[in-house]
Amino acid sequence: MDRTLDAEMEAARATARRRRSVRDRLLEAEDRSAVLSISTIDGSVHCGVVDAVGSDHVELIHAGSSVAIAIQHISIIEGR
Repeated sequence: MDRTLDAEMEAARATARRRRSVRDRLLEAEDRSAVLSISTIDGSVHCGVVDAVGSDHVELIHAGSSVAIAIQHISIIEGR
């Protein structure tokens, strides 16, 4: 019975991970004040601490400068 429950819980966690949107990942990173490297569809790469996440953009801060990136332009998100 315990193995069945564990398997069901793991399946639910896997489903939740697959259903997370890019914005969900960014919100989690904001909660942790995580440092991310974000690549955009034009080939730019931006690194910094997630300062804010809006409905359509994310703001990163690095060395006192901030940059806003449209979520629709994000191609890759990597944790640092």
